[in-house]
Amino acid sequence: MNKLLTKEQAREIARRNNFDAELMANDLISHYKDILQEALEAEMDNQLGYSKYDWKNKVNSNSRNGHSKKTVSSRFGKIELNIPRDTERNFDPITVKKHERRVNPSIDDRIISMYAKGVSTRDINSQMREIYGIDVSADMVSRITDKVIPLAREWQNRPLQEVYPLVFLDGIGFDVRQDGQLTKKTAYVVYAINLEGKKEILGIWLGEAESSKFWMNVVCDLQTRGVKDIFIASVDGLNGFEEAICSVFPKTEVQKCVVHQI
Repeated sequence: MNKLLTKEQAREIARRNNFDAELMANDLISHYKDILQEALEAEMDNQLGYSKYDWKNKVNSNSRNGHSKKTVSSRFGKIELNIPRDTERNFDPITVKKHERRVNPSIDDRIISMYAKGVSTRDINSQMREIYGIDVSADMVSRITDKVIPLAREWQNRPLQEVYPLVFLDGIGFDVRQDGQLTKKTAYVVYAINLEGKKEILGIWLGEAESSKFWMNVVCDLQTRGVKDIFIASVDGLNGFEEAICSVFPKTEVQKCVVHQI
């Protein structure tokens, strides 16, 4: 059995750690891949006119012909995808074009923002519409949206551990679609070190402003998903956070991260 992380060890980690952008990249890259993979499969469905398991409705001579592996670069690192192939070799995906080895940065932001709570289904549909442009039917965009939303929602609502020795909070900027407008937003990322000493992102929340009400929604969501105690929360002076977390987890110590103390 692994030795569990103590509160004293959590304090030491808090003293020498700050927001870990590399962690976010590593933790989200597999989820990013899932969204891209689902989009590619949906594009192939649209190309052939029938889904993978609906071959009875096939109306042309073209068929699926397995997959080919392709590694592409993104804002969050390299992703290995399985690109669908067709027998007539006509398939040219939009999200990951045939001869490109870099995902469009605008797609990076739109896909990752789907994992932030506060982005509506309508806004995700609008973001997918922008990815695919005017040449793709609204019906296809809706089908792709229907495929990718469950992946994001499952990640947002997954159960968490009961106790976390250390939780970090910080914000990163994203271009997101909200209420029909493309705007720069701050996505607040909550990540933790668990009792086994492993790092994990607990969630991403899209907020209009830092406030007690906003942070109360965040910490209540953590509680609803199973968290019962947090030893130490390391923050960057976010307005209203300390009051919110202490009302839900009254035994939590709140510390400023080292960078902001300096």
